[in-house]
Amino acid sequence: MPTGLTRDAGWQIGVSKTLALPVGALWDFLASPEGVAIWLGATEGGLPTEKGTAYETADGTVGEVRSYRPGDRVRLTHGTTTVQVAVSANGPGRTVLTFHQEHLASAEERERRRAHWQGVMRRVEEALGA
Repeated sequence: MPTGLTRDAGWQIGVSKTLALPVGALWDFLASPEGVAIWLGATEGGLPTEKGTAYETADGTVGEVRSYRPGDRVRLTHGTTTVQVAVSANGPGRTVLTFHQEHLASAEERERRRAHWQGVMRRVEEALGA
């Protein structure tokens, strides 16, 4: 099976990086309207936190929150795909930030989304000075 292709989730991509920030500080930023605008896109009223709640980004992408665990992860549909954003401690004052997207249509879409998530990671780092 090619890299990035799974039996259950189809094509998927994950991008992660350890940042020199405490988990709480990173999570608070990611859950804020400014942070959500970077990784998901601007949403009116911010990202909903209740399972089953729908959202729409300014560019018209629609989805639904599948799970939301404050300080840990959010999982949501994003069009026809599923996105997960997670944080986990990696020593004092260090946090691993992971963006994962599954149910992608093809290897080509996987590569486009890899570039997208790498850009999102850079923008998060720049916004936080990490």
